[in-house]
Amino acid sequence: MRALNYKHLHYFWTIAKAGGVAKASERLHVTPQSISGQMRLLEEAIGEPLFRRAGRNLELTDTGRMVMEYAERAFSAGEELQAALRQPLGARQSDFRVGVSNVVGRSLTYRILQPALALDRAPRLICREGRLADLLAELSVHRLDLVISDRPMDASLNVRGFNHLLLESGVTFLATSAVAKPRIGAFPHSLDGAPMLLPGGDSAVRAQLVEWFDRLRIQPRVVADFDDTAVMKAFGQGGAGVFPMPTIVAAETAAQYRVVPVGRTDDVRYQLYAVSTERRLTHPAVVAIRDAARERERAQASVSPPA
Repeated sequence: MRALNYKHLHYFWTIAKAGGVAKASERLHVTPQSISGQMRLLEEAIGEPLFRRAGRNLELTDTGRMVMEYAERAFSAGEELQAALRQPLGARQSDFRVGVSNVVGRSLTYRILQPALALDRAPRLICREGRLADLLAELSVHRLDLVISDRPMDASLNVRGFNHLLLESGVTFLATSAVAKPRIGAFPHSLDGAPMLLPGGDSAVRAQLVEWFDRLRIQPRVVADFDDTAVMKAFGQGGAGVFPMPTIVAAETAAQYRVVPVGRTDDVRYQLYAVSTERRLTHPAVVAIRDAARERERAQASVSPPA
């Protein structure tokens, strides 16, 4: 296909948004005949029709819907840029686009990102949740400024990114009082045979937990595993079993879900990474996130009892 003419693409986008050539011509202050001619040129360049007749109306073809998805991103971003430029220089708010791996707990996500919102000139936070591989792909084409993950980026991936360890924490096992009471005194061996709720296989800490159980010859009865930690905590609150959480958020989780600690270990390490395209962090929001995470970890270490 020939190179796209973005003026023609804008006409196409306006027709699709307005619902027809006549309405698009009113918005663009261009004659319907001229718009129709530009559409023919665009369809010739693409090699396929973008609209088809449905009675008196136009509807998008399959190719038209695909082109519309890309046009929507391009021209919506352009409208956002125009709106931003109309603001006084001192009042302009930048966007801070963060991808969060879906295995990272939501309360921990908030605690990690909140310092960015506390800056004097706080950016507008755009938070996306998804699979790590998908988020790294978005980072590689600069659609994200940062990715938060429980594991470092694999060096074998064809992505230019750098891993920055934000925090490291031991693991605390929590349960309702009824489930926890007979297992507190002899921890960790009291977990042998205990009903256990575990994070799913995408979680980096899952493999560590399994290895730790094997090393101590502990065989918990795995009731369920979860990709979403919020669902795991809800099952734990309901008394379905013991579940692990990073020690750094264990007290908060215990209070929110009305559960109690069974025991904790530092032999299993929960880690949280920021993956960015910067080798040396300079983005003010990212620096604020890193510094706050390190300070929180130091404070946790100074008050935590020994394992």
